[in-house]
Amino acid sequence: MTAPQQTERQRAFRRQYVEQISPWYNGLVHIGVMYVAGISAIGWCVSRMHGATWEWLLVVPVAIAGNFVEWGMHKFVMHRLVDVFALRAIYDRHTRQHHQYFTDGDPTISTVKEFRIVFFPWRVLIVLAVTGSLFGWIAAQLINANAGYVVFITMIGHYMVYETFHFCCHIPENSWLRHVPLVNTIRRHHAAHHNMGIMMHVNMNLTLPIADWAMKTSDLERGFLGHLFNGYDERHVKDELKPVMARFRTAETQAQRVTLDGPKLNDDELMALCRAGGHA
Repeated sequence: MTAPQQTERQRAFRRQYVEQISPWYNGLVHIGVMYVAGISAIGWCVSRMHGATWEWLLVVPVAIAGNFVEWGMHKFVMHRLVDVFALRAIYDRHTRQHHQYFTDGDPTISTVKEFRIVFFPWRVLIVLAVTGSLFGWIAAQLINANAGYVVFITMIGHYMVYETFHFCCHIPENSWLRHVPLVNTIRRHHAAHHNMGIMMHVNMNLTLPIADWAMKTSDLERGFLGHLFNGYDERHVKDELKPVMARFRTAETQAQRVTLDGPKLNDDELMALCRAGGHA
């Protein structure tokens, strides 16, 4: 990954956003409460299980389903304005704030105060816990109590992985991030997603790029294992996307053709995204 390069548009948005963060906000408290709550919930569920064996296999289908839900939420809620209170707030926080603060030119933070623009608010974990409890109860009724706990554990665990991987995508480069498998893959994958030209259509996964591979919304032309273990390799980026991405890295294009609601793509660029499988 290249050294960070901010445009004036990005610098101006960052200054304005940071100035509006409450002086009471504490980034360490933000993530501390989230991790303590999530890990404690998982620990409590494990302590309640008795003689679980094959039920642990449910982790696989639940995690895969979660990967597609993650993809769908990102593509159709976080990047599509749905004029319903909670969904509108998600879109506003993500497309109109997060994607203005970060670009593929500079997707990193440098202070704890900036945790606010990276991590979801606590209410997301609360909603997920309620949803996980519902699906866990259903699994317990249909199968057994251990199955219910495994479903809940997997859903909360998936969220913990999501937040951790997302954090790894937005901190400065180091040797650990560069060389750890899966982490380096999603770091490059998500940095590309922050390109202003393709952000509304490409690279929607934040844990593993399984749904992006299956739904053909990845920026890579590779097989399944190639996607998972791509790391920082840029050799397989789809040719159709390269000119669009290069154009929207420039300060001039960002200033003239990017709004808070995303890029203004011309017909040729939309066709390029369609050919690349981005479903523009």
